[in-house]
Amino acid sequence: MNTITVLGLGAGDLEQLPLGVYKKLLKAQRLYVRTAEHPVLQELKDEGITYESFDAIYEKHDAFESVYKEIVETLITLSQSDSLFYAVPGHPLVAEQTVQWLVDAEKEGRIQLEIVGGQSFLDPIFNALRIDPIEGFQLLDGTMFKRDDVQMSQHVLIAQVYDAYSASEVKLTLMEKYPEDYPVTIVTAAGSSGEVLRTVPLYELDRAAELNNLTTVYVPPATNRDERLKEWSTFREIIAKLRAPDGCPWDREQTHETLKKHLIEEVHEFLQAVNDQDDDGMIEELGDVLLQVFLHAQIGEDDGYFSMEDVLESVSSKMIRRHPHVFGDVEVENSEDVLRNWQQLKLAEKGQGKSRILDGQDRSESSLLTSYNYQKAAAKVGFDWPDAEGAWLKFEEEWKEFKHEILNGSSSTQLDELGDVLFTIVNVARFYGLSPEEAMMHANRKFKTRFHYVEDSVTKDKGDFKAYTLDELEAFWQQAKQTKGDE
Repeated sequence: MNTITVLGLGAGDLEQLPLGVYKKLLKAQRLYVRTAEHPVLQELKDEGITYESFDAIYEKHDAFESVYKEIVETLITLSQSDSLFYAVPGHPLVAEQTVQWLVDAEKEGRIQLEIVGGQSFLDPIFNALRIDPIEGFQLLDGTMFKRDDVQMSQHVLIAQVYDAYSASEVKLTLMEKYPEDYPVTIVTAAGSSGEVLRTVPLYELDRAAELNNLTTVYVPPATNRDERLKEWSTFREIIAKLRAPDGCPWDREQTHETLKKHLIEEVHEFLQAVNDQDDDGMIEELGDVLLQVFLHAQIGEDDGYFSMEDVLESVSSKMIRRHPHVFGDVEVENSEDVLRNWQQLKLAEKGQGKSRILDGQDRSESSLLTSYNYQKAAAKVGFDWPDAEGAWLKFEEEWKEFKHEILNGSSSTQLDELGDVLFTIVNVARFYGLSPEEAMMHANRKFKTRFHYVEDSVTKDKGDFKAYTLDELEAFWQQAKQTKGDE
């Protein structure tokens, strides 16, 4: 089997090229290079060394991945007739996707590979920027990195920023976390005689003239906590600080039990913002919900029972298991198939013989939700009316019984029948896909808004409810309905 010898051209000019690599280049037969745009190659050409570049392939594709795949397959095909040399910028095993795919081909037995290192661009970058990587640094690919890949507390180096387009993509991704005027440094040809460093505000990144295949973008660490407020780790640090011995007395005193009412309240306030279609309100209220989640996780960690990592692992593994049509090879046609699979997987995980059908359906914060969950769980095993008509007939029956007990029964029997009426109302709502909890919240909100209008009307006029008849107050109520609508 013929050999592909991969050579690293280093990060700078010929003066920095290792002697061993230089000697191999001088003797290389059938030399191919990923790109001819490298200072070493210009000098080697002057010395009479010939090579063939793959620059033309870049013109054929819109995505770098397609370019690199064609280069790799071309090299593998060429190596079938004779051994060859392949030269890449920097070190072959640092930020060089084509070499990684050649390594994969070697593992598959398709080629024989020899890798001869050159100086990577990292050493001259660290030297040019005067930074110590032991403080923590990231090397990211500018053609494919995502917002969540960035750790703002570290030195961030972004390679593969070839042109204005790739720089624009990098800029937009970074601006999801960093302020638009955050200083970034564009480093070009680090370690060579043509080394250029230029620091610009982030919003100007794609306007720089020095962008080429020797360009790396450096984002310094955000050392100020206020600059890292979009980081999950920062929020976690804040919560840990609140719960620390020198933190907030109120936060230190909280337990899972004392926080229950706050979580319920924050969820309801978020739902209110959703109903109001208030985006800013949703941001604020969802943050308050998240605060409760992080507080519970921190309490779990403080008590030594669980941590946020346990919470994330639990929900992540559940989502993967319960979505085999996304993360596996199961096929579904619609959302009904998804829900059916979900229920089957849930039963299999929990063990059908280990629990009762209604177990786990109780919601201590809401009797309406508990009733809804009970009826939904019973319906899944066939204990249900065939259609809504049965639920309506049951409601009418319970309503008559309730009215009878109001006239003839005791407070105990009246309470019992009232419960049956409410239970059947929940069942009717379920048949029509309506949430009784949400309906009750809407009714309460509507009553509060309209009653505020009545109260304000009374205050502006006579100032005392006792000064009005019920009909006069009802008139205010009707005005509120017209003015406030369903608010």
